[in-house]
Amino acid sequence: MNPSLKFILAFIVSLEISLKASLTTNILVIAFALVYLLVTKTKLKELLLLIILPFIAAFTIFATLYWFSPTPDPYYAWNLSTRVYVYTLTIACVTRKVTATDFARSLERNLHLPSKFAYGVLAAINIIPKMRMAVNQIRTSAMMRGMYLSFWSPALYFKAILVALNSADNLAQGMESHGYVENQKRSTIVAIPLTKKDWLIFFTLLILVNISLFCFK
Repeated sequence: MNPSLKFILAFIVSLEISLKASLTTNILVIAFALVYLLVTKTKLKELLLLIILPFIAAFTIFATLYWFSPTPDPYYAWNLSTRVYVYTLTIACVTRKVTATDFARSLERNLHLPSKFAYGVLAAINIIPKMRMAVNQIRTSAMMRGMYLSFWSPALYFKAILVALNSADNLAQGMESHGYVENQKRSTIVAIPLTKKDWLIFFTLLILVNISLFCFK
Protein backbone atom coordinates (compact mmCIF):
# COMPACT_ATOMS: atom_id res chain seq x y z
CA MET A 1 0.00 0.00 0.00
CA ASN A 2 1.17 3.53 -0.76
CA PRO A 3 3.11 5.03 2.21
CA SER A 4 1.11 8.28 2.20
CA LEU A 5 -2.22 6.46 2.19
CA LYS A 6 -1.06 4.20 5.02
CA PHE A 7 -0.14 7.26 7.07
CA ILE A 8 -3.44 9.04 6.33
CA LEU A 9 -5.42 5.90 7.14
CA ALA A 10 -3.64 5.42 10.47
CA PHE A 11 -4.14 9.10 11.31
CA ILE A 12 -7.88 9.07 10.52
CA VAL A 13 -8.48 5.80 12.38
CA SER A 14 -6.56 7.03 15.44
CA LEU A 15 -8.45 10.33 15.41
CA GLU A 16 -11.86 8.67 15.10
CA ILE A 17 -11.09 6.17 17.85
CA SER A 18 -10.00 8.99 20.15
CA LEU A 19 -13.31 10.80 19.56
CA LYS A 20 -15.71 7.82 19.63
CA ALA A 21 -15.56 5.21 22.38
CA SER A 22 -15.83 1.66 21.05
CA LEU A 23 -13.96 -1.13 22.82
CA THR A 24 -14.96 -3.63 20.12
CA THR A 25 -13.40 -1.46 17.41
CA ASN A 26 -10.22 -1.07 19.46
CA ILE A 27 -9.89 -4.83 19.79
CA LEU A 28 -10.59 -5.39 16.08
CA VAL A 29 -7.98 -2.81 15.04
CA ILE A 30 -5.42 -4.34 17.42
CA ALA A 31 -6.14 -7.83 16.08
CA PHE A 32 -5.89 -6.68 12.45
CA ALA A 33 -2.63 -4.85 13.15
CA LEU A 34 -1.11 -7.92 14.81
CA VAL A 35 -2.18 -10.14 11.91
CA TYR A 36 -0.68 -7.67 9.43
CA LEU A 37 2.60 -7.56 11.34
CA LEU A 38 2.72 -11.37 11.44
CA VAL A 39 1.91 -11.69 7.73
CA THR A 40 4.67 -9.22 6.86
CA LYS A 41 7.09 -11.41 8.86
CA THR A 42 7.90 -9.01 11.67
CA LYS A 43 10.61 -10.38 13.92
CA LEU A 44 9.37 -11.97 17.14
CA LYS A 45 11.59 -9.68 19.23
CA GLU A 46 10.13 -6.54 17.62
CA LEU A 47 6.59 -7.87 18.04
CA LEU A 48 7.16 -8.60 21.72
CA LEU A 49 8.55 -5.10 22.25
CA LEU A 50 5.44 -3.63 20.62
CA ILE A 51 3.33 -5.59 23.10
CA ILE A 52 5.44 -5.20 26.26
CA LEU A 53 6.57 -1.55 26.09
CA PRO A 54 3.08 0.04 25.78
CA PHE A 55 1.84 -2.19 28.63
CA ILE A 56 3.16 0.22 31.27
CA ALA A 57 1.14 3.13 29.87
CA ALA A 58 -1.94 0.97 29.26
CA PHE A 59 -1.81 -0.54 32.76
CA THR A 60 -1.36 2.90 34.35
CA ILE A 61 -4.43 4.25 32.55
CA PHE A 62 -6.50 1.19 33.48
CA ALA A 63 -5.43 1.27 37.13
CA THR A 64 -6.14 5.00 37.42
CA LEU A 65 -9.65 4.75 35.97
CA TYR A 66 -10.64 1.44 37.59
CA TRP A 67 -8.94 1.16 40.98
CA PHE A 68 -8.23 4.77 41.92
CA SER A 69 -11.29 6.51 40.51
CA PRO A 70 -14.14 7.51 42.86
CA THR A 71 -16.60 6.13 40.27
CA PRO A 72 -14.90 3.10 38.64
CA ASP A 73 -16.00 2.35 35.11
CA PRO A 74 -14.53 -0.93 33.74
CA TYR A 75 -15.66 -0.25 30.17
CA TYR A 76 -14.13 3.23 30.07
CA ALA A 77 -10.92 1.92 31.68
CA TRP A 78 -10.57 -0.87 29.12
CA ASN A 79 -11.46 1.48 26.27
CA LEU A 80 -8.78 4.05 27.07
CA SER A 81 -6.11 1.51 27.94
CA THR A 82 -6.57 -0.40 24.66
CA ARG A 83 -6.25 2.86 22.74
CA VAL A 84 -2.55 2.86 23.67
CA TYR A 85 -2.11 -0.37 21.71
CA VAL A 86 -4.21 0.97 18.82
CA TYR A 87 -1.93 3.99 18.43
CA THR A 88 1.26 1.94 18.85
CA LEU A 89 0.36 -0.89 16.49
CA THR A 90 -1.12 1.33 13.76
CA ILE A 91 2.09 3.34 13.64
CA ALA A 92 4.04 0.08 13.52
CA CYS A 93 1.94 -0.99 10.52
CA VAL A 94 2.61 2.34 8.79
CA THR A 95 6.38 2.02 9.18
CA ARG A 96 6.43 -1.66 8.26
CA LYS A 97 8.26 -2.16 4.94
CA VAL A 98 8.40 1.60 4.39
CA THR A 99 11.78 3.32 4.41
CA ALA A 100 12.26 6.96 5.33
CA THR A 101 13.30 7.67 1.75
CA ASP A 102 10.15 6.12 0.29
CA PHE A 103 7.97 8.01 2.76
CA ALA A 104 9.64 11.34 1.94
CA ARG A 105 9.29 10.70 -1.80
CA SER A 106 5.65 9.75 -1.33
CA LEU A 107 4.95 12.95 0.59
CA GLU A 108 6.44 14.95 -2.26
CA ARG A 109 4.98 13.03 -5.21
CA ASN A 110 1.62 11.78 -3.94
CA LEU A 111 0.60 14.47 -1.43
CA HIS A 112 2.35 17.24 -3.42
CA LEU A 113 4.05 18.66 -0.34
CA PRO A 114 6.92 21.11 -0.96
CA SER A 115 10.15 19.35 -1.85
CA LYS A 116 12.02 21.30 0.84
CA PHE A 117 9.67 19.76 3.44
CA ALA A 118 10.17 16.22 2.14
CA TYR A 119 13.94 16.58 1.90
CA GLY A 120 14.01 18.32 5.28
CA VAL A 121 12.25 15.37 6.92
CA LEU A 122 14.62 12.94 5.20
CA ALA A 123 17.66 14.98 6.24
CA ALA A 124 16.47 15.16 9.86
CA ILE A 125 16.01 11.38 10.02
CA ASN A 126 19.39 10.63 8.46
CA ILE A 127 21.26 13.10 10.67
CA ILE A 128 20.13 11.45 13.95
CA PRO A 129 22.93 8.81 13.98
CA LYS A 130 25.53 11.52 13.28
CA MET A 131 24.17 13.63 16.13
CA ARG A 132 24.42 10.67 18.50
CA MET A 133 28.04 10.19 17.45
CA ALA A 134 28.71 13.91 17.90
CA VAL A 135 27.23 13.89 21.42
CA ASN A 136 29.39 10.89 22.37
CA GLN A 137 32.47 12.69 21.02
CA ILE A 138 31.61 15.84 23.01
CA ARG A 139 31.22 13.83 26.24
CA THR A 140 34.45 11.89 25.58
CA SER A 141 36.38 15.11 24.90
CA ALA A 142 35.02 16.64 28.10
CA MET A 143 36.00 13.57 30.16
CA MET A 144 39.56 13.79 28.79
CA ARG A 145 39.70 17.32 30.26
CA GLY A 146 38.37 16.11 33.60
CA MET A 147 34.77 17.26 32.99
CA TYR A 148 31.70 15.02 33.16
CA LEU A 149 28.77 16.16 31.05
CA SER A 150 25.62 14.43 32.27
CA PHE A 151 22.52 13.82 30.18
CA TRP A 152 20.87 16.97 31.58
CA SER A 153 23.97 19.16 31.44
CA PRO A 154 23.29 22.54 29.66
CA ALA A 155 26.87 22.58 28.36
CA LEU A 156 26.28 19.30 26.52
CA TYR A 157 23.19 20.59 24.73
CA PHE A 158 24.83 23.93 23.93
CA LYS A 159 27.73 22.16 22.22
CA ALA A 160 25.31 19.77 20.48
CA ILE A 161 23.31 22.73 19.12
CA LEU A 162 26.50 24.23 17.68
CA VAL A 163 27.30 20.91 15.99
CA ALA A 164 23.73 20.73 14.61
CA LEU A 165 23.95 24.25 13.18
CA ASN A 166 27.23 23.40 11.49
CA SER A 167 25.75 20.16 10.11
CA ALA A 168 22.71 22.04 8.77
CA ASP A 169 24.96 24.48 6.93
CA ASN A 170 27.01 21.62 5.45
CA LEU A 171 23.81 19.85 4.40
CA ALA A 172 22.48 22.96 2.65
CA GLN A 173 25.75 23.40 0.77
CA GLY A 174 25.76 19.72 -0.18
CA MET A 175 22.21 19.89 -1.56
CA GLU A 176 23.04 22.98 -3.61
CA SER A 177 26.18 21.35 -4.98
CA HIS A 178 24.03 18.39 -6.13
CA GLY A 179 21.77 20.73 -8.09
CA TYR A 180 18.91 21.22 -5.62
CA VAL A 181 17.03 24.47 -6.29
CA GLU A 182 14.03 25.40 -4.19
CA ASN A 183 10.63 25.71 -5.95
CA GLN A 184 11.99 24.19 -9.16
CA LYS A 185 10.51 21.14 -10.84
CA ARG A 186 12.57 18.03 -10.18
CA SER A 187 12.82 14.81 -12.14
CA THR A 188 11.60 11.53 -10.62
CA ILE A 189 14.35 9.02 -9.93
CA VAL A 190 12.18 6.41 -8.22
CA ALA A 191 8.41 6.64 -8.73
CA ILE A 192 6.10 5.90 -5.80
CA PRO A 193 2.94 4.52 -7.44
CA LEU A 194 -0.55 5.36 -6.20
CA THR A 195 -2.78 2.70 -7.73
CA LYS A 196 -6.50 1.95 -7.74
CA LYS A 197 -5.76 -1.04 -5.51
CA ASP A 198 -4.29 1.32 -2.89
CA TRP A 199 -7.44 3.47 -2.95
CA LEU A 200 -9.64 0.37 -2.75
CA ILE A 201 -7.81 -0.94 0.31
CA PHE A 202 -7.85 2.53 1.88
CA PHE A 203 -11.59 3.10 1.55
CA THR A 204 -12.47 -0.51 2.41
CA LEU A 205 -10.58 -0.41 5.70
CA LEU A 206 -11.86 3.08 6.52
CA ILE A 207 -15.48 2.07 5.90
CA LEU A 208 -15.13 -1.10 7.98
CA VAL A 209 -13.66 0.86 10.89
CA ASN A 210 -16.49 3.40 10.74
CA ILE A 211 -19.14 0.69 10.59
CA SER A 212 -17.61 -0.94 13.66
CA LEU A 213 -17.37 2.39 15.48
CA PHE A 214 -21.03 3.27 15.06
CA CYS A 215 -22.51 -0.24 15.28
CA PHE A 216 -20.59 -1.78 18.18
CA LYS A 217 -19.94 -0.48 21.66
